[in-house]
Amino acid sequence: VLIYQDYVLKRCIHTSTVLNKTQAGRYRPKIKLSQALTYEMANGPHHIADRKSWNSWNTSNIKDGNRPAETAIEDIFIRNFINGTWYGLFASEIIIKRQHNIIRIVGLIYRKVYPNKIYFLIGFTEELLSFWLHCPVKINIFLYYNKMF
Repeated sequence: VLIYQDYVLKRCIHTSTVLNKTQAGRYRPKIKLSQALTYEMANGPHHIADRKSWNSWNTSNIKDGNRPAETAIEDIFIRNFINGTWYGLFASEIIIKRQHNIIRIVGLIYRKVYPNKIYFLIGFTEELLSFWLHCPVKINIFLYYNKMF
């Protein structure tokens, strides 16, 4: 079977900026479910640094910064670990701030579980991430009382 390269490029890859702007970050309304949008979800990805802020705050990406690739991988690892450990509890995006040697993790959570389980999850997450990342990790959690966000 012969596949022409021009045919593949014309049919499969879209490179126009208009298409990228209109497709990424769009939330379509559901027929039987009302989906409230957060401020983070309401602004598209092309509004980062214009209307909304970054989810990771660090200074390793500036010129001559220390460990930029490792910092990005650690941020992805932290987000995946917290989404798995705190499954279904976070109402907002996970914000990661790096200040000197301390990693601060901030977010809103739904009040679906008892406070003693929340305290356990905070201690469990801080201990494991501190052990794995070799630096102190602090978690600041704010409770959101309404079930519908």
